[in-house]
Amino acid sequence: MWEWWQKNRPLMLGAILLLAALLWYSVSLRQQDETNFLESLVLRVTGPVQAVCNRGIASVADIWSHYLYLVDTAEDSRALLEENLTLRAVVALSDEMRLENERLRLLLDFKEAQELVTLPALVIAEDASSWFRTVTIDKGSEQGVIEGLPVVVAEGVVGRVVRSSPGYSRVLLITDASSAVASLLQDNRARGICRGNGEQLVFDFVLRQEDVGVGDRVVTSGMGGVFPKGLVVGRVKSVNRQEFGLFQEIEVTPAVDFSHLEEVLVLLRSLQ
Repeated sequence: MWEWWQKNRPLMLGAILLLAALLWYSVSLRQQDETNFLESLVLRVTGPVQAVCNRGIASVADIWSHYLYLVDTAEDSRALLEENLTLRAVVALSDEMRLENERLRLLLDFKEAQELVTLPALVIAEDASSWFRTVTIDKGSEQGVIEGLPVVVAEGVVGRVVRSSPGYSRVLLITDASSAVASLLQDNRARGICRGNGEQLVFDFVLRQEDVGVGDRVVTSGMGGVFPKGLVVGRVKSVNRQEFGLFQEIEVTPAVDFSHLEEVLVLLRSLQ
């Protein structure tokens, strides 16, 4: 202990004197009205130090406050972004439900207007190759879907069932090159055969003397035993009357947008 005191005596004496000076300064501050020389000296020495310390503390406090503000702002922005994404998802889902309801309403109106037994189905896949134009639906032989049944939507003819399994079926679209639909022009009743050529249709075997105009509606004729009469096939896109030959060259735009096909109706049988 004595060795420690000998070693740290100057430091301890300095601390004692400083404490005594501070006590004396505190007592004098309460009792005296004027500033004496020692108090003035203390203020001169400690003032700049206190000012520097105060500015440092203020700077640190300002930096800390700014950091907290940025953290709070980032959290608020993140919360707002999450809320915005959630609301967008809700709006998108609402729009999708509205559009689906509109499509289903059109199908229901079409179903009620036909004297047919229909079966609604969902398109679950489409042929990814360029060789065939087919789609797969989620109804099969267990629901009464067999080969040869016509498939339609409210806008018009889609195709016919070419393969059927217990739970799924494949539908050949009318735009496929191997598809043929007995058709006629709705206005002048000129008959022909609509064949697929990939994206459009070709209306074959229409005589040259028939009056055919761009925009004329083409409907099923009811012949062939597949499609009922009067279903919309499409509209005439172009007409080419050659100088020689019996028939006109007619291109038809399908009534159905096959790139956005989602729900269809399978025509099972007639009610009659």
